[in-house]
Amino acid sequence: KSNSFCTLLGHNPRLTTAFTTIMLRRVGIRAAATTAPEMTKSELIIAKEKRFGAANYKPLPVVFSKASKSTVLSPEGHRYLDFLSGYGAVSQGHCHPRLVRAVMKQIKRVTLVSRAFYSVQFGEYAEYITKLLGYEKVLPMNTGAEGVETALKLARKWGYQKKKIPANQAKIVCCTGNFHGRTFGPIAMSNDPSSYAQYGPHLPGFIRVEYGNAEQLEKVFKKHGKTICGFICEPIQGEAGVVIPPAGYLQAVRKLCTKHNILYIDDEVQAGLGRTGKMLAVEHEEVRPDVVILAKALGGGVMPVAAVLADAKHMVFEPGTHGSTFGGSPLASALATEALKVLVEENMCQRATLRGLQLSAGLKQLKADFPFIKQVRCRGLFAAIEVHPRFLGGKAGYRLMELVKDNGVLTKVTHGTTLRITPPLVVTEKEMIRGLAALRKSLETLQAEGEAVAHLPAKKKATVRRAVRKVVTQAKKKAAAKKRVAKK
Repeated sequence: KSNSFCTLLGHNPRLTTAFTTIMLRRVGIRAAATTAPEMTKSELIIAKEKRFGAANYKPLPVVFSKASKSTVLSPEGHRYLDFLSGYGAVSQGHCHPRLVRAVMKQIKRVTLVSRAFYSVQFGEYAEYITKLLGYEKVLPMNTGAEGVETALKLARKWGYQKKKIPANQAKIVCCTGNFHGRTFGPIAMSNDPSSYAQYGPHLPGFIRVEYGNAEQLEKVFKKHGKTICGFICEPIQGEAGVVIPPAGYLQAVRKLCTKHNILYIDDEVQAGLGRTGKMLAVEHEEVRPDVVILAKALGGGVMPVAAVLADAKHMVFEPGTHGSTFGGSPLASALATEALKVLVEENMCQRATLRGLQLSAGLKQLKADFPFIKQVRCRGLFAAIEVHPRFLGGKAGYRLMELVKDNGVLTKVTHGTTLRITPPLVVTEKEMIRGLAALRKSLETLQAEGEAVAHLPAKKKATVRRAVRKVVTQAKKKAAAKKRVAKK
């Protein structure tokens, strides 16, 4: 095998040395018995999901068996730091005891009244969230996408009722690079083919402008302002790769929306509720949107909870014109109230600011040390590492995610070249040090792999990369089998 691999590498000492280095660092083991290894519990679970589940996701081969705070365990007992936290939904940490107690307490009383009746919990929740965030009304929903759809309907209805836009002419302005969900309204706003391709015809009534470009927005408002009812954007674009707009952009948005009598809709589903060090990410620019959409961390990673906040003059729905069976249920209301109280009473915003400074400093040092890193972006605990698109044939982001996982930290790549980093807000200083060390170790391996194939033709580069990964995977499986045999 070694001779055949040397043949593949062309007996090049540089390639052979690099490969050996990678193998020693990543494997550090000898081949076990040649008998076919048994499937692990994780492998059986993954196989079952692939067999019976729809293939609309491509998960990393990691199975969560148990989780607490920032740590997750696999069925085999492998321990990982969760630096994704459910795309920010687990901001309070996995299985926060206060949230678990709130759910268990409520689940024994009443869980659903379907908004056909009143419940004690929704009134208390509505009062708490509106006073906390400074709005007069809240409309409860279940998911972020539902919250967005609600805000779009609200804007159109307000446009016809209050702004007197002619029937069926209302327009909503959105941004390039946006991600507002997977339902028909959000995908009609998207310019990402993976979101909208083969789902046409798309909903009409949207105008797209460049994110962060206030001058272009002003031109569109001047041209179409009389029929524009709303402008929707994320204060930081998460799925796009944690893209932070230029300083002053959100203030310009607020001024333009006020000037042209257009609702400013703020999608805080990912960036909100402490993630950036502020309760709402727009607070970094001291602006107040007309409509705010919340989800993810509002349910504390326990169940989906979403909310749309606005003042009474903008919350124009009448009975029967919009709703949700489960939105605002006693169970969801009890959970969301406690999730918000945890954020406030346990100083989660301050934690995100403090640990965010540590994360930002670490990422900046990594960028200085690894030339193939194009950019790092960080605000609070909302961060990303973007790799140059040509490095490793544009697949470096996914490869980095795999390496970081192998080093005990879970993250997620977006758009092929960007690694998104969103730890729970309860992450500790020691855990952040471990996470940054894992990133460094992974980047060192990635650099070695890049150097090993840098001067090869494109076809041979891909062949070498596949061969390296295959050998490493096989060696790990054999080592795991040997360990299982030893335990028996």
